[in-house]
Amino acid sequence: MAVFNGGCATLAGVPSQLLDRLQSAQNAAAQLIFGASRHVHITPLLRSLHWLPVRERIAFRLAVLVYRCLHGMAPAYLSADLLRVSDIGSRQRLRSATTSVLVGRRTQRATIGDRAFAAAAPAVWNSLPEDVPVFQRRLKTELYRRSLALDTLCD
Repeated sequence: MAVFNGGCATLAGVPSQLLDRLQSAQNAAAQLIFGASRHVHITPLLRSLHWLPVRERIAFRLAVLVYRCLHGMAPAYLSADLLRVSDIGSRQRLRSATTSVLVGRRTQRATIGDRAFAAAAPAVWNSLPEDVPVFQRRLKTELYRRSLALDTLCD
């Protein structure tokens, strides 16, 4: 499914209605692969395919993109949008300056501005545990853990 791979980071901040439709398409794909009926619980199917739910997949792709920006493996125009707390002179003495915390940008419009890379990327990055950047495998594990915690709350 091409939409769930590379361009997934562009879906950050998309309204819940659209995310629900994408999740429904992902669920239908998993059911098709397994030949399962619509009444089978989808979480075990997604887990056996190692597919993150759509929301977590978007967060995963965005976090990977931030990681690449911070380590010089992404285009300069994206890297320029990210600012570490340690890069700000007045904040260099704070405890957070020794971590990889990013400064979140304030936006004028919640509907459009919060979807911008400069706003969405720091929000996702700062929500991750500090030890995740050993990176993609632990990140995916962390997001699986979060999605399973949400599933148990909904059941």
